[in-house]
Amino acid sequence: MSGISQPEQNAPLASLLLISFNQQETVADAIAGALAQTWSPLEILISDDASSDATYAVAERCVREYRGPHTVRLYRNEKNTGISAHLSALAARASGEMLFIAAGDDISRPERVTRVMEVWLASGKRHDLIATDLQDLDAEGNTHDILRVTDLDDYRSFDDWMERRPHLVGAAHAWARRLFEEFGPIAPGIYGEDQIMAFRAIMSHGAHTLHEPLVLYRRGGLSSKRKWRTPADFVARIKLANINGSGETRQLESDADKVGVGARMRAMLARKSARERYVSAVFGDASLARKVALLAGSNEVSPGFRIKMFVYATCPWLLSPFFFVKWHLRG
Repeated sequence: MSGISQPEQNAPLASLLLISFNQQETVADAIAGALAQTWSPLEILISDDASSDATYAVAERCVREYRGPHTVRLYRNEKNTGISAHLSALAARASGEMLFIAAGDDISRPERVTRVMEVWLASGKRHDLIATDLQDLDAEGNTHDILRVTDLDDYRSFDDWMERRPHLVGAAHAWARRLFEEFGPIAPGIYGEDQIMAFRAIMSHGAHTLHEPLVLYRRGGLSSKRKWRTPADFVARIKLANINGSGETRQLESDADKVGVGARMRAMLARKSARERYVSAVFGDASLARKVALLAGSNEVSPGFRIKMFVYATCPWLLSPFFFVKWHLRG
């Protein structure tokens, strides 16, 4: 296949992990980008998270028609597991020294793996995580601005990470396998693994940013702003976001314990954790009297946040006029 570099002697194996879920319209382009990679040796692991549409059938066709040099394996989960569990399971199946993350609605440029591997090898395999910039890709396939991510070379300690959390996009990350093996899988229920893996890398051998747009990042993914039609949709989204947020908090605290900064991490995340516990409780199965008591007694959470979440949890119908007006104005 043209464009594939001849592997140098003892060149390390790289793994590209492509996860998909209900992305039948975009997954073929994502797979094409993976198959076009110029690095060799490369294994490509494609996994569908129990999509309800034709995503897996499209992926199956792409793999069946491939005649190139890369090793390609296709998997399908019997039930939906979510991003963190899905990635963790796929990483456990990979054999490469570097694991490249890809989503079913984005496109990796052909030189992505090669460029990152060149930088990693030039560093003496020092970095545990390498992030790259991205290029904005709209629904019609047109490219727009470069999306620059934080320069991770400036982060060398917990103090650095604590003072300014980095802006990152996990779909343009590559992890050293040793990082995953040292810290273990990411807990289920988390749909944003970028902060977790960056923290792990910063606290281990370090992280690096390659300021080249090696991933076309499609608008409308998980990070895009949601538009809710009903109060029920809005409340469901709050609950889902809280599951993700509380899962990330627990994972960061657990990882911090492993590197000796657990107490400092808990102190840093105390307010966030308190808000997450309050949301979990007020949206839970507690009686109205218990929820009122939570509203009155959760002093570690700001009054405005407490009141807002209490209203959403106990009388979401009050939001109906807002959504009615919003959607009629949109029309």
